[in-house]
This record gives sequence, structure tokens and C-alpha cells, in this order.
Amino acid sequence: MILSLYQRISIALVLLFLAIACTFTWWSAKLEVSSRHEAEQRLHLQLAEHLGNDNPLLKEGVYDYRELKNLFHSLMILGPSFEFYFIAPSGSILSYSAEPGKVKREQIDIAPLVDFINHKKSLPIYGDDPRNNCEGIACAQKIFSAAPIYNGDNLQGYLYIIIGGEKYDSIFADVLSAQHLSQSWVFLFSVMVFFFLVLIALLRFLTQPLKQLTENVRAFKQAGFEKNKVILQQWPAAKHNEIHELGSAFNEMAEQINYQFVQLQANDKKRREMLTDLSHDLRTPLAALQGYLETIQLKGAQLSSEQHQRFIDIAFKNANQLKKLVDQIFELAHLDGGQVTLDLETFPLAELLHDIAAKFQHRLQEKGLTLNISPEQCEFLVYTDIGKLERVLSNLIDNAIRHTAAGGKITIQVDEKPNNKLNLSVIDNGTGINENELAYIFDARYRASNAICDSKEHGGLGLAITQKLLHLLQSEINVDSQIGKGTSFNFCLTKIG
Repeated sequence: MILSLYQRISIALVLLFLAIACTFTWWSAKLEVSSRHEAEQRLHLQLAEHLGNDNPLLKEGVYDYRELKNLFHSLMILGPSFEFYFIAPSGSILSYSAEPGKVKREQIDIAPLVDFINHKKSLPIYGDDPRNNCEGIACAQKIFSAAPIYNGDNLQGYLYIIIGGEKYDSIFADVLSAQHLSQSWVFLFSVMVFFFLVLIALLRFLTQPLKQLTENVRAFKQAGFEKNKVILQQWPAAKHNEIHELGSAFNEMAEQINYQFVQLQANDKKRREMLTDLSHDLRTPLAALQGYLETIQLKGAQLSSEQHQRFIDIAFKNANQLKKLVDQIFELAHLDGGQVTLDLETFPLAELLHDIAAKFQHRLQEKGLTLNISPEQCEFLVYTDIGKLERVLSNLIDNAIRHTAAGGKITIQVDEKPNNKLNLSVIDNGTGINENELAYIFDARYRASNAICDSKEHGGLGLAITQKLLHLLQSEINVDSQIGKGTSFNFCLTKIG
């Protein structure tokens, strides 16, 4: 069974309080008994000595044990809380004031008597109780008064007087039981009242931050989950306090929700703007295509063969542009959807670079540009998705061709980097890009203000697609550019060997 925070606190508090109460009760009882024994032993400190000196039977040093037993019996009648014993120097019990069968022991330990007579220990000092046998390692002991009995210089034995004997213990136990019963009820009632008050105060203390957290959640909900419309309480960073930790986690969650909400709003705005731009771009070639086809349809017989062929070529060009733009839109949506898989393999980089250069050779010759690979024989093996890398390089070279004037130069440069990395750069000496526009060139539909427009139409999504492809390949694209000097796009690949 999983206990809640309050259940654990309540159980811990009850157990702690009971432990403290039991310890205090035991310690108080022990202290009370020890204090009472010390007081009684001090009160009767010289009782045995006075009896030994004042009694002729003991003073003579010649003992009639029967008469001595009668004496002890008479003294016990006068003092029923005392028990009298005459102990031999060896510890044997020679005579006593008890009914037959009451005394269970024949010998006691003399050491406590010697300590009492010589004042070697502080009071209370406990001696053996002849009316109780030793059971296990625990022996019954009582406070006492003791005095040595001499016959001249010869030690005859010890007068051993138990203070608070068996009858005293029985009567005292009955009285104490009644007192303890009443005290227990008073103590139990006091404990319950105290515990109830402490529990109420503790629960109020613990539920106050929980109440505040609930109010924060309610206010955040009423504000439409927009954090900037509500003031949340700042919780202290305390890992040992579950409520404070929960409050901090809620604030972080609110921050994350607000961030995602702002991002969704920004993305929705960008999506609408992009749809507007794409609608315009789609409408332009579509309108041109439709116009030329209608012209051919309406005036086909009136057109010369040259005009007819030119209109067909223009319509075909717009159809190709429309198809290319639609393909780019689908590709960008596919990348944004996160459904692209990678086909990683190891292959020679130089072979791919030369194949790409050959693919663009016709366009390069049309515009009067040159494309170089540096170094020309770059004997490197790379581990990546060859299809996506070919798409990235094609987009960058296509972008460089469109933004470089006739007679310009484009270079694909490969540089070795530490940690088995290769840096690939596509460099041109074209028009360049304004510094304040570099942060936006990877946004869909963004076109630099100083780009050179060639005779070929393009959708403007190439760099956005390139960035997303490199992100899939776990690489980042960087750009350096200067107006009138050209632009360099570079990214890293993993080298094998």
C-alpha cells in the first residue's frame, strides 16, 4: 500500500510522540524510584548500627538464634516495612524475621554491605533480597541498612535490615496502581488533546502551500494557459519539500507550455504567410500556363509554326516550374513531419563530388561558370546517407549558380578536422548577402534582396530543405558572406579511417 505524504507524516508524528512519551514515562518512573530509595536509605542510614548498639542480645556477642529471631519478629511488628536478618561474614543467613518458607535464599552477596558500611558508593545502594531467588541474570535487590556486629575484635556477622520489605511492596504496589490508573487517564487525555492541536497546526502548515499551488493552477487555467497573463508564486528550491518541488515543476511546466504556445502562434503565422506566398507562386506559373494554352486553343490556326512552338515551350517551362514548386512543397512537408528515414552507408566522397559536378556541367557552361573540387583527389571515406548528401550539395550548387554572375567560379572544398570530421564548403564569388539578412536565408520563401535573378524560375525553398536534411544527418550548416565578394556554405561529415 502506497501512503500519501500526509499519511506518512501523521504516522511518523504518532510514533515519535509515543516514543517520546514512553521514554519520558520510563525515565520519570525510574528517577522517582531512585530518588525515593535514596531518601529512605538516608533516613534509615544508621538504623542497623543503633539496633546493634542498643540491643543487649546483639551487644553481648553470644547469640541465641531463637531468641534473636524472636527479637527480629518483635522489631518487625513495630516496623512492618522492615525485614531483619543476621548475616554471617561469609554471607550465610543465620537468623531472620520471617515466617517459615518465606526466605528463599541461604546466602547473599556481602560486597554491597561492605560498601554501605564503609561509604564507598553513593546512595542508593542495593543488596540482595533473601525472599527472592536469582532468576537468569537478574536478581531482586532492595535498599537496606547494615552494621557490623563484633565480639571484642572478632567480627561475628552483620545486622542486615531490608527497608521496604515484601509487605511494604505489596501495599505500595496497590496504592501505586490506583495512582497510576488515574494518572494514565489524565496523561492519555492530555496526550490526545496535545496531539490533536499539533496535528491541526501541522496540517494547516502543510496544506497552505498546497492551497497556494491549487490557486496558481486555477488562475493559470482561467488565463487560457498563458503565463504572461497571470503571476505565479515563486517556490524555493527545496528538494526535501515535495510541495515546493511540485510548485517549481509546475512553474517550469507553465513556462514550457507558454513557450510552446508562443511557438505555435509564430509557426501558425509563418504557415499562413508561407501559404500566401506559395499560393502566389503557384498562381503565377499556373496563370501563365493557362494563358498560353488558351491562346493556342483560340488562335491556333492563326499562329505561325514559330509562334506555336514558342507558346508551347513557354507553357512547358511554366508546367515544369509548377511541378518543381509542388515537389519542393511536398518535400518540405515530408521533412517537417519527421517521417524521414536514413540509409547510412560508407562510400568514397570524391566519387559523389565528381558525379554532382558532372550533373551541373551543362548549366555551368550555359552561364559561363567554372566548378572546382579542392583537393581534386580527396581520398576520404564518409559514413552518411548518400542520397540526402547529394540533395544537400545539389541545392547549394544550384543556389551558387543562380547567385553568381557570368564568368564566376564555384568551389567545393574539403578540409580535414579533428575527431574524424570533414568540413565541406560550397564557395562562390557571386553577389553575396547582406549581413542583416544572414539569419533569415534558411526560412522558407525568403530571398535575399540582392540576389541575381536568372532566366530560370525557382521556388525559394532550397535552403530551408537543405538545413532540414543536414539536421537529419546530425550536422549544422553555417554561412559566411560579403557583399560583392561571394558566399560560403559549410557543414561537417563523419570521416571513416
